[in-house]
Amino acid sequence: MQYIKYKSRGSSVSFLQEILGKLGYTVSSSGYFDLATDQAVKDFQGKHHLVVDGEVGIKTWTILLDVAKPFLAFGDKFLGEQDLINFSKDYSLELGVVKAVNEVESSGKGFLINGKPKILFEGHVFWQQLKERGFDPLSFSKPENENILYKSWTKKHYSSGTKEYERLEKAMEIGTDPKIKEAALASASWGCFQIMGYHAIPLGYGSVSNFVDQMYLHERNHLEAFGKYIKKYGCLKHLQVKDWAKFARCYNGSGFAQNKYDIKLAAAFDKFSS
Repeated sequence: MQYIKYKSRGSSVSFLQEILGKLGYTVSSSGYFDLATDQAVKDFQGKHHLVVDGEVGIKTWTILLDVAKPFLAFGDKFLGEQDLINFSKDYSLELGVVKAVNEVESSGKGFLINGKPKILFEGHVFWQQLKERGFDPLSFSKPENENILYKSWTKKHYSSGTKEYERLEKAMEIGTDPKIKEAALASASWGCFQIMGYHAIPLGYGSVSNFVDQMYLHERNHLEAFGKYIKKYGCLKHLQVKDWAKFARCYNGSGFAQNKYDIKLAAAFDKFSS
């Protein structure tokens, strides 16, 4: 496991925070090793006779994973080498390209430690999805719903980790019409590659619910959805010629440069192809 400490960032930090949360610590799965995470780690270390330094290396990881074992519900849900090889053949891509995309564009892992796929609920999308199904969002726009329903994008209501499911479930329950549940599921991004639920029908899934069911099965299903997406929306051709900037723009939108997705993809490809 990756060595991490105060002010570290990334998927390993998110994983650590998920585990700490399951063990009863009040931390957010933000992916940033903040003071609350540092204090939780030190408390855990003290209780398990480890050096109390707040640094999560091989010893702390070993004890953490052993203690958290009853909570880990990944099962056999992770991508393997053969999955990436098969994908590269199916989409006429170099294996190094597929590995680069999997490293940069995937969210590190597609499942939370409770076995549910990673999601991010978007309240502004929920607003639009309700409208598309004939509902007036304003009729549901109450103070108690301000964290799940809003007209314009904001990240201030993001909860991360398992708490995103609390937002999703709350959205599904604001009314009794089945279309409301469908609108809520369509308003979350799912799995390794965080594909929005509203893409389900254009990508060939029978319904939004069917797409979500697939996301619960395996990271292989997440990769399959990613393949459908890049083919449907014209991103595949850019990957085939390794035009990282055009692919990043197609997949991540015009703000790709701010996060240096194209640069990260090129660097990852160089690593895997060398």
